[in-house]
Amino acid sequence: MENSPTTIGPKGLIKQHEFVRVIIQSLYSLGYRKSGSCLESESGVSYKSMNLELLESQILEGDWDGCINTLCAIQELADETRASVLFLVFKQCLLEYLIGGDDSLALSVLRNQVPALRMGKENVHNLAYSIICLKEMELSKADDNVIHGQRKNLLAELGTLLPPPTVLPERRLEHLVETAITAQIDSCDYHNSVEPISLYEDHNCSRDQFPTETIQTLTEHENEVWFVQFSNNGEYLASSSSDCTAIIWKVLEDGRLSFKHMLRSHLTPVSFVAWSPDDTKLLTCGNVEVLKLWDVETGTCKHTFGDHGFVVSSCAWFPDSKRFVCGSSDPEKGICMWDCDGNEIKAWRGTRMPKVLDLAVTPDGENLISVMSDLEIRILNVRTNAEQVIPEEQPITSLSVSADSKFFIVNLNSQEIHLWDVAGKWKKPLKYIGHQQHKYVIRSCFGGLDSSFIASGSENSQQVYIWNRRNSRPIEVLSGHLMTVNCVCWNPKRHQMLASASDDHTIRIWGPSRSKNIQR
Repeated sequence: MENSPTTIGPKGLIKQHEFVRVIIQSLYSLGYRKSGSCLESESGVSYKSMNLELLESQILEGDWDGCINTLCAIQELADETRASVLFLVFKQCLLEYLIGGDDSLALSVLRNQVPALRMGKENVHNLAYSIICLKEMELSKADDNVIHGQRKNLLAELGTLLPPPTVLPERRLEHLVETAITAQIDSCDYHNSVEPISLYEDHNCSRDQFPTETIQTLTEHENEVWFVQFSNNGEYLASSSSDCTAIIWKVLEDGRLSFKHMLRSHLTPVSFVAWSPDDTKLLTCGNVEVLKLWDVETGTCKHTFGDHGFVVSSCAWFPDSKRFVCGSSDPEKGICMWDCDGNEIKAWRGTRMPKVLDLAVTPDGENLISVMSDLEIRILNVRTNAEQVIPEEQPITSLSVSADSKFFIVNLNSQEIHLWDVAGKWKKPLKYIGHQQHKYVIRSCFGGLDSSFIASGSENSQQVYIWNRRNSRPIEVLSGHLMTVNCVCWNPKRHQMLASASDDHTIRIWGPSRSKNIQR
């Protein structure tokens, strides 16, 4: 049966005996040993290959010459892998000779057999070193049980090195099924659920669990709403407006939002907010004004940073919730790092420092990413001070970082959004088009399950645009606002909830067309 050319499946791509063999392996790994044994008997297909069964008997019986001959006869073994498995076998062989007091035989094997198999000088030296180390150990205390245990460990190690078909990779059937499911997920434009995928049918999400409909409109702001951001735990939303206020909203269990605090202290429009990673504090940036730190629970102002005339463009927290940075469009101010008590920890400024339009700290705290003078992105590794520069050809208006710290997006005035990798390996960005942006600051965001989507506002069309990261054109365009949509934010915990802020003085909360299906 092992050599049977019989294939199965509609396209005849699957060898029947291989298919049966991985099923047998899966049955054994799931604990169904009787079923596995029964399938072996009925099909004539053995879970273990002939070579593996031969190796098992040779190793457990201490037939080292036979074991070495069997390994050398396995054609699928690459030279490097062959050297590795022979090293392990010779190591056990020499160990047992030394335990038996046969030092001369061990030395003979090392001098004659090992070089003949062309294992490489480094492996030979390592074996010699092993003999010296083992000789210094109390080898006489090793009994038959210890040796048997060592031989079984050797078999287990070889099992991780020997290639198919001699040994099947662990949990092969599960891997194949997961690969197929992953491929279906990757081809699904709307996949946005943590629910396990059913094997009973091909996977294809509908729009039913995607934010496509306005489920609530928030109207408490009295002027243009410039910025919105959900807290990291997804339980709050903060908004800022040209009415000189910021508002903290509570996300309720049913997916609706309720008013929590109105933050009044700024004398100018509030252009930006930033949640601390532990969600206990909120920073608000006044437009050409001071930076303020608020207690989320009480809604009280805890500290004011800078003075009037201090031009703050944006701010971002470090993971410890004790430090943050803020950037200024005034080159003399540059970028400052503060603690929550107002102490300046570090600063990047100087005559050659360009103005900072936007900045972000990756969630892992490793990198500070800043947009400089419209056309330049700088990525500074905070730990090593290594810096990379990414030039753009069109003016950049905003920046957003993915939750896994690996990617960031920038909005350009050329009506494009560019996706870059933080590591700096990409020579060209992925590009997303379809929205409208010419002269205003439009902010986009990552969102959905595994940050698989990008959402952005739009300047002239009063719409929210959503892209699957794999596609350059939007999969959804959400209508409802009456004026420019300045900012959008996806709830990091409720993957079916999106918020958008507009010049029409409102915030819209978007959810599935069946809003009752909003889930954590």
